[in-house]
Amino acid sequence: MTEKKKVLILTGDAGMGHRSAAEAIQKAMHTYCTEDCEIVIENPLNHPKVPKVIRESQSDYDTIVKNLPELYKFGYEISDSSFPVKLMEGGFTFVLLNIMRQTIKETQPDLIITTYPIFQAPLINLIRSDKLEIPLVVVVTDLVTVHQVWFNKAVTRCTVPTEEVRDLALKAGLAPEQIVKTGIPVDPQILALKEEKVEDLRAELEWEKELPALLVVGSPRIPALIEIVRTIDASGYDLQLALVAGGNDQLLEEFNEIEWQHPTKIYDFVDFIPRLMRASNIIICKAGGLIVTESLASGLPLMLVHVLPGQEKGNADYIVEHEAGVFCKSPLDVLETLSSWLRNDHGRLNEVAKNAEQLGKADAAREIAVEAWKLLRQKDA
Repeated sequence: MTEKKKVLILTGDAGMGHRSAAEAIQKAMHTYCTEDCEIVIENPLNHPKVPKVIRESQSDYDTIVKNLPELYKFGYEISDSSFPVKLMEGGFTFVLLNIMRQTIKETQPDLIITTYPIFQAPLINLIRSDKLEIPLVVVVTDLVTVHQVWFNKAVTRCTVPTEEVRDLALKAGLAPEQIVKTGIPVDPQILALKEEKVEDLRAELEWEKELPALLVVGSPRIPALIEIVRTIDASGYDLQLALVAGGNDQLLEEFNEIEWQHPTKIYDFVDFIPRLMRASNIIICKAGGLIVTESLASGLPLMLVHVLPGQEKGNADYIVEHEAGVFCKSPLDVLETLSSWLRNDHGRLNEVAKNAEQLGKADAAREIAVEAWKLLRQKDA
């Protein structure tokens, strides 16, 4: 009997995108590599030996970007050059090297995948110092505006979401054969849902069968969201609303306090966002990497209503440039976009949906799983 291959996926929890990408790869590998792989996800930053300030920086991420966006932007920009990156890499190697060594000793992986950029330097130092023969795959989880810390010439493979990021990787010194353009991995369920009929999903969700559905995914980082949804509800457009509070108690309470004029479904935290996306016609959200990527993979036109300085601005610019959505600066912008998209039998909306679908990479997790499996087989050759 062939021994199972072991794959260690390292991720972080600053925001949801990195872990979601890791989980998508894990699901894809279980699907496409059958019983030949054991896949473990770990976050080294949660180790008790990591300094408390670094460990807690993950949970403080939302607070910082919401209350101090200009400070976040400043920090992001000044660190996005060669010298600061080298300093960062040295610091994280110092903090994480022994933790990584312990993790690898415990898991004995045949392959390592990381969806979080700061782990590369300590991993590469460890692989070199301990003379380990473990391929390292880095999965970039930002669409366009990508920090230099993502790119390290010593990795085995670097998967990138777009041609723009591939160019950045080449500019950073990676060789063409190290780079694989896959898209950002999303839940394989999104790909499977393309086979399901929208009317069946709407019946399951108890939504209106015919009305255009506007999905609103809330976040504590969107300051004017209640004003936006109230403005939409006061409009005379024929539509229905699906509102997701995302586990935010205050937002959920505010949603429930409104006497809605349109058919409206309210959700707290859900683990079936792909189903909601498949059943919807439009999404209102911030420009985060995960929600944008999942929306594109679902072929869902985006109304972006909040952009975080740094990588999220790149996401928004990418969406607007490719006419897969718009950036709305005010509730009035949202209404004007709805008017444009819904008139003439939804002609413009259908065009934007087609553009979104062309940009989306619903099979990215499968492609990364296949690439990882290739590397495992090469290791045996």
